[in-house]
Amino acid sequence: MSELITAELVDLDLSAETKDAAARSLAERMVTSGRVTDLEGFLADIAAREAQMPTGLDGGIGIPHCRSEHVTEPTLAFGRSASGIDFGAPDGPADLIFLIAAPAGGDADHLSILSTLARHLMDETFTGALRSATEPERTAALIRGDEPEAVPETAVPEPAVPEPEVAGPAAEPGPERDAGPAQATTDAAPTTPAAAEAPTGRTPAETATKAAAEGLAVGAPSEAATEAATDTTPDATPTPAAPFRIVAITSCPTGIAHTYMAAESLEKAGQAAGVEVFVETQGSAGFKRLDPQLVADADGVIFAHDVEVREKERFAGKPTVDVGVKAGINRPAELIAEVRQKAAHGEAGAPARAAAPMDKGADAGDGFATRLRKWLMTGVSYMVPFVAAGGLLIALAFAIGGYTINKAPSVAEHFIWTESASWAALLFQIGGVAFGFLVPVLAGFIAYGMADRPGLVPGFVGGAIALTINAGFLGGLIAGLIAGAVVMAIQRVRIPPVLRGIMPVVVIPLISSAIVGFLMFLVIGKPIAALQKGLTDWLSGLTGANAIILGVILGLMMCFDLGGPLNKVAYAFAVGGLANPNEGSLKVMAAVMAAGMVPPLAMALATTVRSRLFTKAERENGKAAWVLGASFITEGAIPFAAADPLRVIPSAMAGGAVTGALSMAFGCTLRAPHGGIFVVPLIGQPLLYLLAIAAGTAVSTALVILLKGLRKPSPTHPAPSPADDEAEVTVAA
Repeated sequence: MSELITAELVDLDLSAETKDAAARSLAERMVTSGRVTDLEGFLADIAAREAQMPTGLDGGIGIPHCRSEHVTEPTLAFGRSASGIDFGAPDGPADLIFLIAAPAGGDADHLSILSTLARHLMDETFTGALRSATEPERTAALIRGDEPEAVPETAVPEPAVPEPEVAGPAAEPGPERDAGPAQATTDAAPTTPAAAEAPTGRTPAETATKAAAEGLAVGAPSEAATEAATDTTPDATPTPAAPFRIVAITSCPTGIAHTYMAAESLEKAGQAAGVEVFVETQGSAGFKRLDPQLVADADGVIFAHDVEVREKERFAGKPTVDVGVKAGINRPAELIAEVRQKAAHGEAGAPARAAAPMDKGADAGDGFATRLRKWLMTGVSYMVPFVAAGGLLIALAFAIGGYTINKAPSVAEHFIWTESASWAALLFQIGGVAFGFLVPVLAGFIAYGMADRPGLVPGFVGGAIALTINAGFLGGLIAGLIAGAVVMAIQRVRIPPVLRGIMPVVVIPLISSAIVGFLMFLVIGKPIAALQKGLTDWLSGLTGANAIILGVILGLMMCFDLGGPLNKVAYAFAVGGLANPNEGSLKVMAAVMAAGMVPPLAMALATTVRSRLFTKAERENGKAAWVLGASFITEGAIPFAAADPLRVIPSAMAGGAVTGALSMAFGCTLRAPHGGIFVVPLIGQPLLYLLAIAAGTAVSTALVILLKGLRKPSPTHPAPSPADDEAEVTVAA
């Protein structure tokens, strides 16, 4: 692989005055070196990472970093600023700026090297050498670990330490001497990144070996214990007191720099305090779990993280300090003292629950609205397969047996093998059973997204009650949120250890189901049912202008985020009406599916009519978009929207609004919740329905071609070639 940093990626006279300008200056060097393919896209990824949390560190260090699809290989660029640049560090501007770029799919070896550099940044000797460097070549070699720091002539050499048999980081400066840049010594030179210490927890034996190698008393017994050991008789064997032991988790959103710097900082503070600290770094390269016995024997826990701690339940019941990752870097001694104080007072942490499925990849900064959207999307995503299976079976039954097939007797009691009506009744009744799960599944998996598996039982119970009292889709949605909230509240209650084993199996399902059932039956169920009935009656009476306005709104929602939350809300609204179909709800279903087909069909048509406006990759995506659009898979337009959202999304929304309005105006109906053009025989007014789709597709196509035609040529979208012009003329002819 290429070297992580070269002389061309070093700027010892960085003149930028802001962090954005500094990132741009260093990123331009990466582009010149061929390691970044899209400067603006890469800078956008850096800005997004910076918005999550400032990347300035105490000691005059700035480490803007991100993982980006525009990075071809792991790369470092280094800049040194004479005036300093504000990266949000508590102690002021940074003069040492490291731009760390990792590919979106960076492998573990590369990320390990990056994490090793992050650990070295905690070494004042290392940073002091960077401040005194005069040549880019030597600076790059120093960062790579190919060259040791220069030793000032006035430095007093420390006593030699015998070389250990096991490799490890060099000794840190002792507390009795200043380790600033003017007094750097060779005993603190960092090892090469490839040979540096792996960012994982160590066993007690490894810690002892490391301590011996570094000349540090890691986990040294207290003074009282030492005195007790020396005050012994010849017949007594001294037994040193066991050191206080802490296990820690560090993690940050990117998992490249802060994660490992916090780990290094905690380990150093533990050495200084005579405490054993074992750190599990949950970084981008994955994580190696601490030994379960080590966790079981730990006296306390420190979580220094900005993303959800994975497998947090391993640390349940222990004294715990829970802070952001920068606290682990900036004030590790305080955290260690705090967890020791909690242990001395006998404070036990609350039982830790596993992160909910939709929260496992969430940033700590995600607000309630973001988490609410994820919870709702969890329920909808699990509901959709039931919609597709049940709805299409019902639609096929109507196609074979007519719309009176819903009056057929149970096939368990009356089934004639040679009659198509019996087969139609069979399909209808199977589909009806599948459709009957829609609301309970929606509610159950909303609760699951909030509280993991303990939320399933009260969620399903609440959804079933919503069906019983005719609260419908809205009732299921509310029941799921209530069930998840109840379970989350129960999980925060401190439970005696003897009862923890039966909590998820007996106590939580019992209490949460009783609470949810009470609320749904006696408190909020009836008002929701009344609201559901009013909504159903309103849909049934939609005519004229009101129907057209609703069609426009549904069309805009379907095309705004192309399969995202708004799209799913509109779709779930339409599907909910199929549970008790009437003329209005069938019109809504038709408008929603028609509008959802427009974006991919429009992109496919645009790449065919004006291919020169699109990249080669987009033209290939356009071929697939024909099939996806025809099948009512709105997500087929996402590649186009991702590449050019300001032109594609407004165009798609305009076409979707036209189609939704026309579908409602024409009075088209649909009993199938999915299928695209393959269920046209089940559509009321099928020719007018296809006309509405064609009109919306034409509007979107014309708009996206117009908007893209106004754009100035760029490297991403080069000027048309003669071959493209010929192809366009052929298509037009």
